[in-house]
Amino acid sequence: MELLTSLRDRDNIRNICILAHVDHGKTTLADALVASNGIISARQAGKLRYLDSREDEQLRGITMKSSAIALRYASGGKNYLVNLLDSPGHVDFSSEVSTAIRLCDGALVVIDVHEGVCPQTQTVLHQAWLEGIKPCLVLNKMDRLITELKFSPTEAYSHLIQVLEQVNAFTGQLFTSQVMEEAEVSKMTCVHYTLHPKFITGNKQCNVSVAEKDCSD
Repeated sequence: MELLTSLRDRDNIRNICILAHVDHGKTTLADALVASNGIISARQAGKLRYLDSREDEQLRGITMKSSAIALRYASGGKNYLVNLLDSPGHVDFSSEVSTAIRLCDGALVVIDVHEGVCPQTQTVLHQAWLEGIKPCLVLNKMDRLITELKFSPTEAYSHLIQVLEQVNAFTGQLFTSQVMEEAEVSKMTCVHYTLHPKFITGNKQCNVSVAEKDCSD
């Protein structure tokens, strides 16, 4: 009962969505998190695709609709209820992604380090920025750097740094765009109203005229 009471406290509830480009490992990560709660076997994580509950999703091997599940997370002696949302990665289902982001407090952005930052990765980062969500970056499939690209440890490290720089560079572009937009708005002309003799209300004569002033002054 004490556990249920703590999980019903709004301060202990978090809504988290998983965002990524298609096939970067969102659903596999979701499986691993579901397995951490004992809902599925750890051996089935990544194979079962637990949150892909639709038949067509299982057949095509991609997520087409956002799915949610409630998970328990314990930290620092406190219990948290995490509502986890697995969202699609294909561009055709971007409306599902934007809806998931608006419902959440935070986001996990998964990146396949072999492929790096892809177009849909930039899209989800942009959507998270617009909604004021601070994403947590998850670097996935690092084994591909060794098994496929045959990188040495130093080469793998350098490649990971490049991926991080790609994310930071794109985030920097978003910040610069926001600053420029705010500066542009601040320069817009403000319209101020003063009195003019031709405006009359009831038995009183009021003066109304329009004056323009540059907000930058």
